[in-house]
Amino acid sequence: MSATATPPADDMVWVPGGAFRMGSDQHYPEESPARVVQVDGFWAARFTVTNTAFAAFVAETGYRTVAERPLDPADFPGAPVENLVAGSMVFVGTPGPVDLRHLSQWWAWTPGACWQHPDGPDSDLDGRGDHPVVHVASEDAEAYAAWAGLALPTEAQWERAARGGLDGATYTWGDDPETPRQPRANYWHGDFPWRAEKGYGQTMPVGSFPANAYGLSDMAGNVWEWTQDWYAERRWADLSPCCSPHDPRGGVREQSYDPAQPQIRIPRKVVKGGSFLCADSYCLRYRPAARRPHMVDTGMSHIGFRCVAPAVN
Repeated sequence: MSATATPPADDMVWVPGGAFRMGSDQHYPEESPARVVQVDGFWAARFTVTNTAFAAFVAETGYRTVAERPLDPADFPGAPVENLVAGSMVFVGTPGPVDLRHLSQWWAWTPGACWQHPDGPDSDLDGRGDHPVVHVASEDAEAYAAWAGLALPTEAQWERAARGGLDGATYTWGDDPETPRQPRANYWHGDFPWRAEKGYGQTMPVGSFPANAYGLSDMAGNVWEWTQDWYAERRWADLSPCCSPHDPRGGVREQSYDPAQPQIRIPRKVVKGGSFLCADSYCLRYRPAARRPHMVDTGMSHIGFRCVAPAVN
């Protein structure tokens, strides 16, 4: 039997193994240097996990996400008691143009926001069953993956899958930006962060745009996706320059903390793919090479995940 013969779950597609250029020397510093790496073939979910799929997991297991759990006062010394409530970070558009250096203008800590209430306690999932689940922390994504008998991708696996065989291309579909007549991804269309074009500025149903050459949808935009790799600014620092890394695993937990906030000792993992909030004027990160660090205990209204599985022999 071929290693690619039978997918381990529904809606999974085969990503062939091989060598490819990971990263970019043309965009943001954390993406460089570009380097050839090799990965073994694996299965990847065609779509990010949806609200409907996550609801099935919760119904069977009774799982409560990090955003649904009250905060531990011991983890936040000196914080007012009234602030130690369950919640998450919600995108709130501004009334007009703002200084894009200050993202606190469009993000709000919102008590009661969670995967079931993505815009706050008065919102629900009505009409959003096929949208990607959001407000999931790293451990929430890992718990779902374990329940499904799958795993989160490594950063290298994710980028290999996103490229769809287009080695070194800027986007998941090639080197040229999308055109008005051929939309390619759910990223911010309009004036960020206050005026989105109709239909944009929010999550969309998975599979709303053409899949890449491997048959994978939404590898650009819609929601950022968790990987299992710890974040490192210089991800190749501990690897020999003489050869191509094979199935590299990124970073070390203890070295993933944010050096700009030494008082916050929360490790960070790599998220990939960009989201509906990526605007060309602010965050050109709906590209395969793009990567960002994200604290493992924090879900937001633009972060979700998809699952992978190794070859089945």
